[in-house]
Amino acid sequence: MEISLAGRTAIVTGGSRGLGLAIARRFAASGADVAILARRPEVLAEAREEIVRTAKGCVTTVACDVSQAPEIARAHQAVITSFGKVDILVNNAGTSRHGAFEEITDETWQGDLDLKLFATIRLTRLVWPGMKGRRWGRVINVLNTGAKAPPARGGPTAVSRAAGMALTKVLAGEGAPHNVLVNALLVGIIVSEQWERRHAAESANLSFDEFVAKMGAGVPLGRMGRPEEFAAIACFLASEAASYITGTAINVDGGRSPVV
Repeated sequence: MEISLAGRTAIVTGGSRGLGLAIARRFAASGADVAILARRPEVLAEAREEIVRTAKGCVTTVACDVSQAPEIARAHQAVITSFGKVDILVNNAGTSRHGAFEEITDETWQGDLDLKLFATIRLTRLVWPGMKGRRWGRVINVLNTGAKAPPARGGPTAVSRAAGMALTKVLAGEGAPHNVLVNALLVGIIVSEQWERRHAAESANLSFDEFVAKMGAGVPLGRMGRPEEFAAIACFLASEAASYITGTAINVDGGRSPVV
């Protein structure tokens, strides 16, 4: 199915690498004007260079630490200056932090919540009035399957992601009368930088391809996911094709999660 986002503008946080980069690339190739947010200007520049190769829309970058409220406000204003509006927001920035409960400090808890929950709250709050006023908007929150099925040693990530899923449902209810649709995508195991780091730390005796095959063997589909597969679902949710979908939390995990 051919999906067009022509005439739409989008923000993708954590858009310089991994899933965020794949989403930004797919959006831009589908015609959207895309702003990618991440912390490091040099990595953003590399990402933009990659995205523009296939882009049909404009691509801009904003260096921003979304765990900091003032930086979110500054970044939002920069996007409004460039594009005039925000139609689509993908809250993707995040890391995977986990450990034994009694070993997790207040600072770690707060840092995780600032990055994954409050960043979503703050940035969504800024784009929300414009979406409502134009009676068109899409908010996509990138979480993980731990939001539905929290594992032991899953804090703080599973807790902040579960809160993100609840926020998704709250916003979906409030946005629906204004045609602002809010959904979540829950990541399973998808090839990304995170898995490259894990391979380097844990499985140096295996090639990366062997490591990916090993990790994917336990997935019902028999393999790890690809970033472009995840991006395709995000693009669908961002489009008119998904005009009757809101308040959902979709597992993108090859059937791995024990919870539907």
